[in-house]
Amino acid sequence: EVQVVESGGGSVQTGGSLRLSCTVSGFVFHDAVLGWYRQPPGDMCELVSTISDDGEIIYTSSVKGRFTISHSQDNGKNTVDLQMNNLTPEDTAVYYCAADGIIAGGLCRMGGYWGQGTQVTVSS
Repeated sequence: EVQVVESGGGSVQTGGSLRLSCTVSGFVFHDAVLGWYRQPPGDMCELVSTISDDGEIIYTSSVKGRFTISHSQDNGKNTVDLQMNNLTPEDTAVYYCAADGIIAGGLCRMGGYWGQGTQVTVSS
């Protein structure tokens, strides 16, 4: 059974930093993608950053230079972290970690394996 568990998140002021961490167990990271997605209030789900098993990293344009994704593996358990710096109110959203995540119709959690989400709130 694949399990995806997120931690981190919270509330910060503009310019602050947060670190999200995700543990993915029971998942073979081969020909696969791990990553972070977010759904702002009243808006569509979007990809934030992903990393593939061959090391390819993708960031959505609005977070480039501010967010950094990293991956590690230990005893078959994958950890994928998202360091978020220089946060702005536009980063406010529920953040989801996913393995082979699929977004459809503007919605997160439409395929793949997803965590429950963690709230990030950035105040001005």
